[in-house]
Amino acid sequence: MNLRQVEAFRAVMLTGRVTAAAELLAITQPAVSRLIRDFEHATRLHLFERRGNQIIPTQEAVTLMKEVTRSFVGLGRIAMVAEEISRHSAGTLRIAAMPALSNGILPRFLARFLRDKDTLHAALNGLPSSMVIEAVAAGQADVGFADGPLDRPGFLIESRPLAAVVAIPAGHPLAGRPVIQPADLAGEKMITLEPGTIFASRVEVALAGVPRRATLETRLSHTALTLVSEGAGIAIIDPTAAREFEGRGLVTRPFGTFIDASFLVIRPPGQGQSVIVDRFVREFWEFHDREVPGGRGAAQNLP
Repeated sequence: MNLRQVEAFRAVMLTGRVTAAAELLAITQPAVSRLIRDFEHATRLHLFERRGNQIIPTQEAVTLMKEVTRSFVGLGRIAMVAEEISRHSAGTLRIAAMPALSNGILPRFLARFLRDKDTLHAALNGLPSSMVIEAVAAGQADVGFADGPLDRPGFLIESRPLAAVVAIPAGHPLAGRPVIQPADLAGEKMITLEPGTIFASRVEVALAGVPRRATLETRLSHTALTLVSEGAGIAIIDPTAAREFEGRGLVTRPFGTFIDASFLVIRPPGQGQSVIVDRFVREFWEFHDREVPGGRGAAQNLP
C-alpha cells in the first residue's frame, strides 16, 4: 500500500467516477484504475462494483473512506502548519523582560507582531533583570530583555547605545529648555532609582557636586515617572520607559552629559537557529528605533 493508491481511492469516492478522479489527480484514467486494483490487492478488500460505466462503492469502501477522510484532515492540518511555519507565523515565543520594558514598549510591539500570526503562542513575563537572565539560562525563555552588564559567558547578546533623558513635570521652568545640563538641576528635588545599580551609579557620577534639595528613591522606572508626572520631582531616566509617559503630565529633555541607559537582548547559549525569535528581535529593534528618541544606532553583537 502507498499514499498514491489511497489518493486514487479517495478521489474515486469523492467524484464517483474514474474519469473525474483522473482529472482531479491530473493522471490518466488507466492509471487510476491500476491504482485502485493495487489498493484492493493491498487491502484484500473488494471496494467497488463495476456496472457498465458506473463504479459503485461497497460497504467496505464506505467504512474505509471514513478513516481515509480523518487521515486526510490530519494531512491537511500538517500542510497548513507547514505553510504557517514557512511564513514565520507558527510556534512558541517565550519572552522575559525587565519591568521598564514589559510594562510599556514590549507589549505594544508584541501586539503588533502577533496580528498576522494566529497560530503563534506567545508569553511575556515581567521579571527583575537577574531573574530574566536565569530564565533564559534555564531554557524557560527564548529571549530576555535585561539591564547590563552581563558577565556570564556564552550568551548571545545584543545592545546599542541609548542616552538617558531628563523627565520634568509639565509646567516646570526647566521644561522650556531644549537641553538640561547637570548644573541646571542644582536645588531641584530629584527622583532617583534604587542605589546599587549600574545606571544609578552613572547618574550619581554625572551629578557629582550638584547640590540637590532632596531625593526620592524608588526601584522601578515607571514608578519614578509616575512621581514626576504628579510633580514630585525630576528624574534622569531611560528614554524607553519615558516614551510611555509622553503627554501624561511630564516632558522629557536630552541630558547634557551622556549616561548610557541601554539594555541587553539576551539569547540562550548554544541555541539553534529560531526564525521566529530572530524575526521578533530584529523587528523589535526597528520598532524601538522608530518609537524612542535617541534609540537609533547599530546593534552590537557581544561575546
